[in-house]
Amino acid sequence: MKILRTTLLGLVAIGVLAVGAIYVTGNGALLSMGWAYAFGGPSLPFNPDDAVDPPDYADPKNWAALPQRTGVEDVTPAGTSTASKQGEAPVDVFFIHPTGYLGGDNWTFSMDANTITEENTQWMMANQASAYNGCCNVYAPRYRQAHIFAYLKGPEIREEVLGFAFQDVASAFDYFIANYSQGRPFVIASHSQGTHHGVRLLQEKIDGTPVAQRMVAAYLIGGGIGQDQFAEMQDISLCDGPTELRCAVHWDTYSEAAIDTADAAGNVCTNPLTWKLNGGLADQSQHVGAVPISGEFQIVVGGSRPATGMQFEPLEGAIPNMLQAECKAGVLFVTDQSGTGFDAGLGSIGGGNYHLLDYPLFHMDIRENAKRRVATYLGAMPSELP
Repeated sequence: MKILRTTLLGLVAIGVLAVGAIYVTGNGALLSMGWAYAFGGPSLPFNPDDAVDPPDYADPKNWAALPQRTGVEDVTPAGTSTASKQGEAPVDVFFIHPTGYLGGDNWTFSMDANTITEENTQWMMANQASAYNGCCNVYAPRYRQAHIFAYLKGPEIREEVLGFAFQDVASAFDYFIANYSQGRPFVIASHSQGTHHGVRLLQEKIDGTPVAQRMVAAYLIGGGIGQDQFAEMQDISLCDGPTELRCAVHWDTYSEAAIDTADAAGNVCTNPLTWKLNGGLADQSQHVGAVPISGEFQIVVGGSRPATGMQFEPLEGAIPNMLQAECKAGVLFVTDQSGTGFDAGLGSIGGGNYHLLDYPLFHMDIRENAKRRVATYLGAMPSELP
């Protein structure tokens, strides 16, 4: 098994590994990449005219999360001392969700709210975006996300479809800055396909502009970011400590059982137990806590499916000191989760890949570090934040 940057661009729904990769369905069955190719996906070539009209971000329905309304992104782990600060925080987070669009005839999502794709987006709000509600007002745009098969048809179609989807993310960010931000500092956060868009957002909309000084940090998690993607940035670097500002963190999580098979990938690896770039082994005592997943991520490949009425229970309490972690060859290796609740159903997607657990395994580490960086930016103690 080779761990390569181009194949770590997998989505939260499935994840893409190297040749011979495997996929997980909702019932845990495994499908080979060869089967997935044979399955088909939307027709080629990609035609932008087949997409629905671009979303109007002045309309609240085109936001998966807004601090002005209550949503699943407001949930906090049971026993957490810091409540959600929606509408009260002095800092915002712009969260770019990963892919939940796995079945459909078009290369980009229809924006239909009555679909399992939209329920998957809500899963992301509950289990990923919620990690930032202790520091920040949460803003998360819905967008015409790329179909999962964009990752299976080669780099040309991938970049074409993802480039189309990025237009929405860029438009949402422009609207956020002009109408919601009101000059406040902000955090950029993402996962998987969202991370692909997040890096481009840093490059094209933030770095080298006046708003760069307002960026606290970027949590661009999961998706195989290469260190070379930051080489030409003027204002934004890679974080190498827990309080550094105007910098980015990233990791791709694997089981330590796969550590001897990792080839140098040149990827960014931040150890979220120490927040050090290419951080060495950090033991379990440094793990702030994992949080069990709420709700079910619906992995149904092929065909557009209506919403199922998915419900999201309150987040359970954090589990601290559960794992150790270290960076090697641009990959984050953690204590194997076989036999734990985290490896059931949505755990490993094959080859020890914990792409789907990039957030849940480190939910509290992310939560506390985001608060710490925000406090550093504001020159305050975390306890002094409203």
